[in-house]
Amino acid sequence: MIKVRNKKAIRNLSDKSFKMNKTHNLIAIFAIALTALLFTTLFTMALGAVENVQRTTMRQAGGDGHGVLKYVTDEEFDHVKDHPLIKEIAYDRSLSDKVTNREFFKRRAEFRYRDDVGLKLGFIELAGGHKPVKENEVIADSITLQLLGVPQEVGAPLTLKLDIRGKEVQRDFVLSGWWKSDPVFKSGQIFASRAYVDVHAPELQNTYKEDHVITGIINAYIMFNNSMDLEGKLNKVITESGYSLDKDSANYIASNVNWSYLTTNFSMGAGTILALTSALLLITFTGYLIIYNIFQISVTRDIRFYGLLKTIGTTGKQIRHIIRRQALILSIIGIPIGLIAGFFVGKWLVPLMMHTMNSTIEENTVSVSLSPWIFIGSALFALITVLISTFKPGRIAAAVSPIEAVKYTDGNPKNRVKLKKSTGGAKMPRMALSNLGRNKKRSVLVVISLSLSLILLNTAFTLSRSVDMDKFLSKVHDTDFLIAHADYFQEDFTGSENATSESYIQVVQAQPGFEKGGRLYGGANLFTLEVSKPKKNFSVTDAVGNFPSNVYGLEELPLHRLQRIDGELDFDKLATGKYILEGLESDDHGNPYMENAIFKVGEKVTLHRYMDTAEAHLNKANNPNEFTVLGHVAVKRTNSGISAASYTTFYLPADIYKPLVEKPVVMSYAFNESDDQVEAMERFLESYTETTEPVMNYDSKSIAMNELSGMKNTIGMIGGTLSVIIGLIGILNFVNAVLTSILTRRREFAMLQSIGMTQKQLRSILVYEGLYYVIGTSLFSILLGSVFSITIVRPICNIIWFLGYQFIIWPLLAVLPFLLVLGIVIPLAAYSTTTKQSIVERLREAE
Repeated sequence: MIKVRNKKAIRNLSDKSFKMNKTHNLIAIFAIALTALLFTTLFTMALGAVENVQRTTMRQAGGDGHGVLKYVTDEEFDHVKDHPLIKEIAYDRSLSDKVTNREFFKRRAEFRYRDDVGLKLGFIELAGGHKPVKENEVIADSITLQLLGVPQEVGAPLTLKLDIRGKEVQRDFVLSGWWKSDPVFKSGQIFASRAYVDVHAPELQNTYKEDHVITGIINAYIMFNNSMDLEGKLNKVITESGYSLDKDSANYIASNVNWSYLTTNFSMGAGTILALTSALLLITFTGYLIIYNIFQISVTRDIRFYGLLKTIGTTGKQIRHIIRRQALILSIIGIPIGLIAGFFVGKWLVPLMMHTMNSTIEENTVSVSLSPWIFIGSALFALITVLISTFKPGRIAAAVSPIEAVKYTDGNPKNRVKLKKSTGGAKMPRMALSNLGRNKKRSVLVVISLSLSLILLNTAFTLSRSVDMDKFLSKVHDTDFLIAHADYFQEDFTGSENATSESYIQVVQAQPGFEKGGRLYGGANLFTLEVSKPKKNFSVTDAVGNFPSNVYGLEELPLHRLQRIDGELDFDKLATGKYILEGLESDDHGNPYMENAIFKVGEKVTLHRYMDTAEAHLNKANNPNEFTVLGHVAVKRTNSGISAASYTTFYLPADIYKPLVEKPVVMSYAFNESDDQVEAMERFLESYTETTEPVMNYDSKSIAMNELSGMKNTIGMIGGTLSVIIGLIGILNFVNAVLTSILTRRREFAMLQSIGMTQKQLRSILVYEGLYYVIGTSLFSILLGSVFSITIVRPICNIIWFLGYQFIIWPLLAVLPFLLVLGIVIPLAAYSTTTKQSIVERLREAE
């Protein structure tokens, strides 16, 4: 055989063949664009999620500095600031211990000084006015100004009450500038001028190492050239500047790395890597199915053309080159379309996903950058998928002989026709089934591609329906409502100064629908514990060496809501005053950390009132209180309130607890409401805490339920969107398979019609073929969907604590009628496009 070596001739053949197949090209472009869209959507969602999680955590942390040196003095700052590793360093000084204005009980405010670098790293961009210059000028965020009732006008007066080293000082200022508050940053910010710092220098001396007072401390936020090895760089700055990392050293400087930098400080486990790899492989396989089928269909339809090329000396390698060239031309058109569309689909889904992950993130604050990696990665994956998909069709076209090509109708050109004997005659259903069996591989691939979208859709609905409202609420809410001082909900409860008021409790009890409620008593630094061999890393606070302990007194409702871990929960025994319950923290799944238990069930516990000095122990009658551990119970946010991870936690009935302390303090009050009055109570509490007692606040089940409902909807929306994309790919595959089967059998159909078969019978055969595809898809998707749900989705639900796996299959079944309609309509529509030629014209097709 003479080899044709002219590359220009091969290119011309490829281009002319390409131009002749306009319908096929449009289908192929659409398929490649869908595949690129799928990749781009997922890349956009993945990178968008990382970008926004990192940005959000930076905003929550208050800035994007790589690290911070904490509680430093001016002298230490000056020694460190010129280190060669430092690109930028911010000077941030605390000007008070606390801002005590009544307006900040529910949203605390900080009074600080920051230099220009500090303002930039803290995302402070003024919306109006100018930076503070004079001693009495300040800038503040918009919510802080709103709470103070100060208009956003330069020169507007405002008064701040400042706690400076335990003494309240009132000072008058004027507003010089303002910026829009960040919704994820929960504290108010007020910044003074450098002139203020200079004038009040005596009261701003840094004495943190002696008394832990934060007035006057300096936090130095540092930016390096990049975010690699942040901890190592930060430690190097400290040690090379002549300071120590040892906490017990006199020249120790505290520091920490900004936890917002996920790219360097987040490590994925093997399970996460496996899941991501599996997802990419599944998506690649989905794209492969359609593109492979399209090019296989193209080769099948043009098999005679390739056979004729063989007769004039075209080699198999050159034929493969023709097919690859056409694939690249189609990719050049289709991939950019998919990249653009996929980016906008992903950009639409990212805010929904971020709001689901954190309800405090407003969707309009989420942005997705035009990262080149999104398009490079998506285009590369799509192109690789196209090239892999064309490999086998190209090999089939290259291997076919001219004689096989002329005789080819459908299926493998090398397969010999098998003669069958039948006594039942030509039945339409049997003929249809036989036709599908001609190319078993193509039939199987069509069924798989259709099934993938159904399985994904069912998976999305399964995850959405597995969001367990009861499990979620049992962890965050024991009762319908929880009321307390605003500080309690900010984890800043200290004692009588921010107790839950009796007036608040009484007005709640008087509301319609109130059923039952109960107080939780507690306070900071009230009890210490005798422990001979402590299992925890305690800080000794008692003058005689006893360890701090949180002890709570519970009235009947919260007491009866305690969750038993082991031992007994016998309320009659607890009422005797001889027994106590030890509380244990649990993980997200409710599994208690039993190793943190200080006492076993049945062991004796000795509690003391907290005393500042050893003399107080000796001079004051303070007999120790002995109890027996009756059991262990779960510590939850609703039955505790003093943040001290190293403390032990104990629970007593309120009547036993109150005589043990001088002045019992109500930390919170939990209560239930009749179902028909829940909304009315919610409205009442909102109004009451805004107008009558603004220092009080509340939380409720309905607030948590609304957050979780949004999560369920978002999971369904994201999964549904991806299902639609993959579903379109599957439908396109189905259309291609049916259309090719009809095109390659036009001459065969003409022969059947010439011996008496009617068009109605031909349509019947095609409809039966479509129905067989539907039946195969239904059976395969139900079987594989069930297996996937049990083996993949259920373990995922076991990992995420608020999910409770539920096996469902109805979403998949609900789509099957739609699939049935497609199975009937598509074959009939495809056949109608091939009946324009007469029977004679179809019989005279070139052989």
